[in-house]
Amino acid sequence: MDYALIVLGALFMITGILGAILPVLPGPPLSFVGLIFLHLTERYQFSTNFLIIWGVITVVVYLLDYLIPVWGTKKFGGSKRGVWGSIIGLLLGMFLFPPFGIVVGPFLGAVLGELSSGKQSREAFRSGFGSFLGFLVGTLLKLIVSGMMAWYFVAEMV
Repeated sequence: MDYALIVLGALFMITGILGAILPVLPGPPLSFVGLIFLHLTERYQFSTNFLIIWGVITVVVYLLDYLIPVWGTKKFGGSKRGVWGSIIGLLLGMFLFPPFGIVVGPFLGAVLGELSSGKQSREAFRSGFGSFLGFLVGTLLKLIVSGMMAWYFVAEMV
């Protein structure tokens, strides 16, 4: 039974790291499930505090992943239309033009949203850049968290 849990945990870790890059998969939550599978074995155990801390980190990063691009759009002068354009662009890009649409969609959505509100193209592109930058920061954050959980997973078994 331990071998099955270890294999399942490893698969969730790999999928979690992929999910840190691909928005269609929730990277850190999948990585956290991988830690739980390893913890359920008889041989490898994490402390309760360790699991609680990583559970909280997982929830915070998951929420920040949705808030950071919106914040980036606002920080670079975006309006509500730019924020909504960024969100709609992310969803459309993710499903219509994967994997590049995941990166380009929020940018184009924010730009089009700003243009539709009457902003000049320079301001609209600035807002789009903020959305793109927010997306990159969120992705990097998810990759760091999923990577650290994978490191703990491997370190526990060594």
